[in-house]
Amino acid sequence: MEQSPLTHQPRPEVFQQKIVHLYEELFKVGTTYPNTAPQLPVSVHPTTPRDPDDDSEDVAKSEGFWREFFLLKPDRPSLRSILDGLGPGDLLHLDIQTRQLFARAVAALKISHGVSDLHALDTLSTFLVAVLAKKYTNPSSDIINVLAGLDHVDTIFSDFVVALDTIIRNGRSLELRQKAIEVALAVTSGAYQTSLLTYFIQRDLFPSIMKYIQDVESTEMTIRPFTLVGLLANYNKFESQNPYQMRLNDFVNEATIKKIIKSVGYACQRLRGGYIDVQDDLPEGWSLAGTLNMIGLGAIAPGGKSPLKKTVYDPETAKQIFTKLPGEDAAVLLATYDFTHANKLFCFNFVTLAPEKGEEQPFAGFVSLTSYLLQHAHLSQRTTLYCHLSLMVFRLLIEDPVLCKRMCSEESKVAVRLCRQRSPYLPLVRSERIIATAVMDTMIDGINHNLRRRLDVGLYTLCLGILLRIISYMSRSRTRLQYHWADLFRSLLSLIRFLTTYASDLKDLSHIDTLLDHVVNLLALGLSSGEAFLPTPAAYDDLFYKVVETGEILVKFRDTYKLSNRPSNSIDTLVNVSTHYKEMLAEGAKNGGGGTNKVAGPKISGAQLTSLQVAEVIKQGYETLSIQAKEGLDSWEKYREADERTLLKKMARAAVADVRVLVAE
Repeated sequence: MEQSPLTHQPRPEVFQQKIVHLYEELFKVGTTYPNTAPQLPVSVHPTTPRDPDDDSEDVAKSEGFWREFFLLKPDRPSLRSILDGLGPGDLLHLDIQTRQLFARAVAALKISHGVSDLHALDTLSTFLVAVLAKKYTNPSSDIINVLAGLDHVDTIFSDFVVALDTIIRNGRSLELRQKAIEVALAVTSGAYQTSLLTYFIQRDLFPSIMKYIQDVESTEMTIRPFTLVGLLANYNKFESQNPYQMRLNDFVNEATIKKIIKSVGYACQRLRGGYIDVQDDLPEGWSLAGTLNMIGLGAIAPGGKSPLKKTVYDPETAKQIFTKLPGEDAAVLLATYDFTHANKLFCFNFVTLAPEKGEEQPFAGFVSLTSYLLQHAHLSQRTTLYCHLSLMVFRLLIEDPVLCKRMCSEESKVAVRLCRQRSPYLPLVRSERIIATAVMDTMIDGINHNLRRRLDVGLYTLCLGILLRIISYMSRSRTRLQYHWADLFRSLLSLIRFLTTYASDLKDLSHIDTLLDHVVNLLALGLSSGEAFLPTPAAYDDLFYKVVETGEILVKFRDTYKLSNRPSNSIDTLVNVSTHYKEMLAEGAKNGGGGTNKVAGPKISGAQLTSLQVAEVIKQGYETLSIQAKEGLDSWEKYREADERTLLKKMARAAVADVRVLVAE
């Protein structure tokens, strides 16, 4: 090896920073540790002799070592590489070093000048992500042993949380405060299943996090602190009183709430972009340039050059990519749900906040993302969980009569991009529209694109329940919206056909009865109160036409699921309407009511009537039809979070896993 002309020492072939030498010295890189270390009792670790030649004086590092350690700029990739090479047993064997590192870093956080606190945060972020990711035999006790030791954990961890709280609230720079948020996220996500998070519950960080959100200017920088609030608010919230839940209830700083909502909208747009990057599903409007590009003459189009072509994936590759979506930032939806559940002011602003010039309205972005999630819900359990979470947000908003009224009014008109990546497609609406109609489209897409023999009953119950609540409000308030009602009723009747066809697979599924009641009552509400909310007589006639057409399926559906024995649905209303008109149509057919119209109506007793003749019979039949719908079709049980505790716990675990990936990047 060549000597240095200055020091006359061998010159290394590859330059290595001094801080990396300190990492290697601290963690004794190259040393092999006994495999039995993870099995040692917790109480033994602090006093167990390591190696005959290695006493605690040699292991413990000097004051000068640590002063230099935190003055040097961290090399996070090198530190991560060293820690990734150590197993949980190795870390338990190195507990003197790891405890020293953690304690010294916490002490450095209290130094509010120089660079020690900044370097300590970077070091802690990498150290905690790596250490907390290990698979320990006894997670809580082993992690405590690695970080502080059982005898000192209260003191050190309390100091740690207080230091983070102080920096997040009053750190001398936004960069420093942001890094403290990252460290808090690393601990919260990495130690979520351990007792360490009780220190974050005892020391309420909510005011400091909200002050940080208030102080930052970037919308993007608001996402992670808000995600942190969501994780902390869900920790053991069904088992004990969680101070973050109470804080969400009482928070009334409207300016900060609006900033949070904008960040949620921004996150939704970015998450939706992941789907669009795989398959751009927005049909282009006709233009001369577009037509010339299609035939390969884009160079002569106005503007001169052909646009760069995006990568087009084959269906199998696209499916594999879709399975991994949405991105990990979707964890912000957990906090969005919690704020929606707890805070009326947040709900009002979420629905009503107007977009800034040239920007997408935040709530429109949320609706849009949900439509993409729903079209791909079946691809992974993770996507399904995020679908449920988004739908519960819609349910909470719709159940508020003031917000439901707003969503059904002209004031709510906004442009919404809905997913069109899978057929069947709903009509494309390019212009601004009343937001309730976009929500209804999203629910219909959810119904149309997730039909499986192992049906997600909860997801369908939510979609149908949201539709039932919107239409119930419209019926009571006599609100008539221009909407493609035929597609809604077609989807509901197709669902009934599916439920009937695959009854043997579906009838024993948990809570299937609620789903059946919702779909029946939604159609019965249309038949009994359609005049109050359908915009034209033709739309009302079309519903009757579809019910008559599906008459035989409705009878089979009723008998298969024994719905006549259930007082909570109005299946007899549907069957009676169908029977009434079939008798009239049969009479018309018997009297020679054939025709030459090319659009055929339903077959009755072997005869075929034209669509026009059927429509005429339907109008005549109103005079003799008596619809005996059950009372309470437009009522429902109000949302109770306790009913969804199992789902919400799964959702919290999924969000934690996503945050763990985010902080490890």
